[in-house]
Amino acid sequence: MQPRDIEHIAMKWFEAFNTKQLDRLLDLYTEDAEHFSPKLKIRQPETGGFVRGRKAMHAWWQDAFDRLPTLYYKVTSLTANDHRVFMEYTRTVQGEDDMLVAEVLEIRDGKIVASRVYHG
Repeated sequence: MQPRDIEHIAMKWFEAFNTKQLDRLLDLYTEDAEHFSPKLKIRQPETGGFVRGRKAMHAWWQDAFDRLPTLYYKVTSLTANDHRVFMEYTRTVQGEDDMLVAEVLEIRDGKIVASRVYHG
């Protein structure tokens, strides 16, 4: 895939996430995809910060959308190569300080196989 195709997938990811369209978000992932988040590690320490598979990601993100109805990601930068995109964005939640976040999506055959979140 070309970097612009990878960036397009990233933008579809942001659109689905910010509009809370969980099925559209999960459709971007393979069935057995893996997601890592420091927030997951804190909220569910038994996971070590990892969820695997669409079903587990669905439960994780549905919980986030339910707990944080004003959650929104504002894209600040995308850097892509032929199979990965490094995304920088600002996480905003009403009543909380904004948080700078970086996330990497690894993509094969047009689907996300792994995502990893980085923040302080």
